[in-house]
Amino acid sequence: MNAREPERASGATLLVRALEAQGVDVIFGYPGGAILPVYDALIDAKLRHVLVRHEQAAALAANGYARASGKVGVCMATSGPGATNLVTGIADGFLDSVPMVIITGQVPTSLMGTDAFQEVDVFGMTMPIVKHSFQVRHAADVADTLDEAFFLARSGRPGPVLVDLPKDVGQAATLAGPRTPTGPQMPRAPSPIAIERASQLIRASRRPLLYIGGGVRWAGAIDELRAFAERSGMPAVATLMALGALPTDHPLFLGMLGMHGTRAANMAVQSCDLLVCAGARFDDRATGKLSEFAPGARVVHLDIDPAEVGKLRAADVRLLGDMRASLRALAAPLRADAWRDQCLANKEEHAWRYDAPIDGVYAPKFLDRLSRAAGPDAIVTCDVGQHQMWVAQHCHFARPERHLSSGGLGTMGFGLPAAIGASFAKPGALVINVTGDGSIMMNLQELATVTRYGLPIKIVLFDNQALGMVRQWQELFADKRYSQIDLSDNPDFVRVAESFGIPAFHVSRGDEVDGAIARIVSEPGPLLAHVSIDAGANVWPLVPPGCSNATMLEGAAR
Repeated sequence: MNAREPERASGATLLVRALEAQGVDVIFGYPGGAILPVYDALIDAKLRHVLVRHEQAAALAANGYARASGKVGVCMATSGPGATNLVTGIADGFLDSVPMVIITGQVPTSLMGTDAFQEVDVFGMTMPIVKHSFQVRHAADVADTLDEAFFLARSGRPGPVLVDLPKDVGQAATLAGPRTPTGPQMPRAPSPIAIERASQLIRASRRPLLYIGGGVRWAGAIDELRAFAERSGMPAVATLMALGALPTDHPLFLGMLGMHGTRAANMAVQSCDLLVCAGARFDDRATGKLSEFAPGARVVHLDIDPAEVGKLRAADVRLLGDMRASLRALAAPLRADAWRDQCLANKEEHAWRYDAPIDGVYAPKFLDRLSRAAGPDAIVTCDVGQHQMWVAQHCHFARPERHLSSGGLGTMGFGLPAAIGASFAKPGALVINVTGDGSIMMNLQELATVTRYGLPIKIVLFDNQALGMVRQWQELFADKRYSQIDLSDNPDFVRVAESFGIPAFHVSRGDEVDGAIARIVSEPGPLLAHVSIDAGANVWPLVPPGCSNATMLEGAAR
């Protein structure tokens, strides 16, 4: 009996098999000439491909899938404009540390460098916004390259990794041998000396504050963070990307800090004598004027990425590596009762009020009620603008993966594709996209994707007929010199949704809100609620740009 001859397979087939070996169950993409070999191989694969209607949506859907699931999100597009259309979604994932693998087609190697049809140097173009880039030149290298891409995407500080595949490499046949994909890298243990120094600072502190960043979620340290907060009794604040790491209704949680943070959170930051910073990077939207941020505080900084520690604020103790181990080692009861009582009294005194005397729809009140009706397992994706800050301020999150928001890049058009990704990541979950009349138009075509796959996404579209956040800044900081913010020629969004086969309805009065919320949380299938709000409504409070977080502007609800 003759020995079985080694199997030969195309580079595209090996790529698809490598994705399957990594446990990938869904890919978001859009076909084209250079990536056709991979699309041919997908026909015989177990993977589910989701056809979006624009490549940017493919990258943002993969981004949302990763945020909701904790897995690596995968997207794919062809060369040239297909690849360039992915760039915004890649940059969004890079700035928010989202694990992604991006596969792009490329012109055949014989044509590279000749300005061939749809040739673009996506390898060089994306270099500043990926953890690593690969351009595969030989079919035999495809599988190992995919394995390394996944390893890099999810190890250490997560992020996007690009794999560029020339068409002829995808077509070429090569031997297909057995493989064992590489697992994720385990973070190193924190330094015992640093742990002891941090413990000493915490014990000596009389006004300690836990400053939570999005890195806690990607470190898998949610349970350890909660145990640390409970045992220490330390008041806590969070960045936009960390909302839900400590449940937003937790007694010790003072709210989001920063430009649109709560007064209680910003007051605590400015008065504390120690910041225990877990997975945050001292972003400008959180710190305000950096030189006046937490002016009397020493800093214990926990992070996986040494580049972030000391980058903007010097750390008295650096705890690099496994955040779970660091938080477990630091958890101990503290003697800071007076400080905690003061912080919680401020939280009570400056709690949100929802009794605005208006006949129309008050967006903060709408979101508070919607969030409570939707329950702790609902996933909320949002776009960028005033509604994004209202979601952060007024929705209630039990876990960070249930709040999907574009933090670092601030990508308008993020919300709907991210909701699509979340729906595939968590089938059966209630997924709500809160968007605005400006943002929805950025990826409106993805309503077709919602319909095609029967995704039960609920879209809450706040319509103030303006680019609301830009209008607010022009009102407050540009002497009301309004420039290019008028969206009064918006389409009839109800009819637009219905043209895609999605039921929709309009809400314009306060007495319609309860019925609207009941329909949103109970109706099966997709639904769009077009919610008209006051064109002059602003997000409060607000720390003016360049000011200390102690300087918070307040305004009346409209």
